[in-house]
Amino acid sequence: MPEFAHVDLTVTPPAVTVPRHYNAAVDFVDRHLTQGRGDKLAIIDDGGQYSYAEVAERVNRAGNMLRGLDVAMEQRVFLCLLDSIDFVACFFGAIKIGAVPVPVNTLLTTNDYEYMLGDSRAGVLVVSDVLLEKFAPLIDGQPQLEHVLVSGDGVAHDHTRLDALLATADTTLEPAPTCADDVGFWLYSSGSTGAPKGAVHLQSDAVQTAALYGSGVLGISEDDVVFSAAKLFFAYGLGNALTFPFHVGATAVLMAERPTPDSVMARLSQHNPTIFYGVPTLYGAILADAGLDRGASSQRLRRCISAGEALPEDIAKRWVERFGIDILDGIGSTEMLHIFLSNAPGDFKYGTTGKAVPGYELRIVDENDQAVTAGELGELLVRGPSSATAYFNNRAKSLTTFQGPWTRTGDKYVQDEAGFYVYGGRSDDMLKVGGIWVSPFEVESALMAHDQVLEAAVVGEADAKDLIKPKAFIVPLEGIDGSPVLADELKAFVKDRLAPYKYPRWIEFVEELPKTATGKIQRFKLRG
Repeated sequence: MPEFAHVDLTVTPPAVTVPRHYNAAVDFVDRHLTQGRGDKLAIIDDGGQYSYAEVAERVNRAGNMLRGLDVAMEQRVFLCLLDSIDFVACFFGAIKIGAVPVPVNTLLTTNDYEYMLGDSRAGVLVVSDVLLEKFAPLIDGQPQLEHVLVSGDGVAHDHTRLDALLATADTTLEPAPTCADDVGFWLYSSGSTGAPKGAVHLQSDAVQTAALYGSGVLGISEDDVVFSAAKLFFAYGLGNALTFPFHVGATAVLMAERPTPDSVMARLSQHNPTIFYGVPTLYGAILADAGLDRGASSQRLRRCISAGEALPEDIAKRWVERFGIDILDGIGSTEMLHIFLSNAPGDFKYGTTGKAVPGYELRIVDENDQAVTAGELGELLVRGPSSATAYFNNRAKSLTTFQGPWTRTGDKYVQDEAGFYVYGGRSDDMLKVGGIWVSPFEVESALMAHDQVLEAAVVGEADAKDLIKPKAFIVPLEGIDGSPVLADELKAFVKDRLAPYKYPRWIEFVEELPKTATGKIQRFKLRG
């Protein structure tokens, strides 16, 4: 058995060196015991509080439990778990024995889970009790699936309860002889334009993002308490609420329920976190309630971060006016595991996504993969140490996304004269109006600056001459009537702020916009 080395936390980014013999669970969990943090508070979830020593014991029990179910190295373990200590234990427990945890979105349909279970060929499913009913119709049709374990005290039907197995499992566990380049875990992409794709990440990927962005940009330390509205199954949330705090010995607050303004503000007020991670739609929803301000939030809050979609400038400015803290907007992806382009403390600019996180390189290219000229819009490519190796069992998609050391993001960007990157939209969302590219995000940002608009989404619509023009779907603020008068006012509002050809020719008022579980607007569902 090789002796596992730890990543040197004194190394200044971007020089993150991961030893050949490496196990992420040893690094992120066991290391805190050897460094004297066993009694330090690691996790606060809806059911209780857990020190690093208690987390380590539960991780060991989970690993031994999986070994007892004959889970071998490299075999997949399917996790459909709400944010809780059970997610943490099963995720790191699988990694410690060299198995491959596959955490998935807890808000999907039975058909989605049927596809992903079959695609992953997982032999074990660990599922929260309240989510079990979505799996009931498909379990018997999964030939690879041998064990179903239910987390929680709710109805388990004839399946085994996770707690019962953990209670009898050994509390000591020798880690598998993994190396830095072994597969560590999978994360499924959102699948907004087709079947979900399993992005394959290595044992060493999480420590790269934790060191380069968590420590290098945010400056997270063991004195921090973090709270992420984005869930652990999401690449953004996995870093925010697990690998970043566990990299430095901080404390993470986990919440099982969906992140509404009320539930989020309740946790901020109760636990006084120092770092909060949200998404643009959540920040906008909080601002829509005039009664929510710094007094109803955490008094220790020092960092606010946004990702998932680009943050409109108006939301960023209104947030700092009310809460006194700038939101650091950034962009990451499932494929890159976390944020690789971000604003940073002391180096940010409203309305931009910032600059490359140290340790990552960026390129903006045209349709022929040639570098664009300064100030020109193009597709963003990224190169960095946390990129997934491929999409499992999907060579065609892998070849188009992972091209040598570069990963295609599918996002359009332009770099301004100060070196900041300005978001232009998703490549497949861009509109060509009168032969000129129009970014839906730019039009949406203009609309959301209006004081009667809560949310906006813009798509292309054909006019009477079959020419594409912008169409806007608007969610008005509560109590505001979506009238023809307001529609005309919004059109004029955009004309005053953008080039005239960019204004929405049609405006449709709706109660809500279709979104992914991570808050991204699903514009394809709005297209006619």
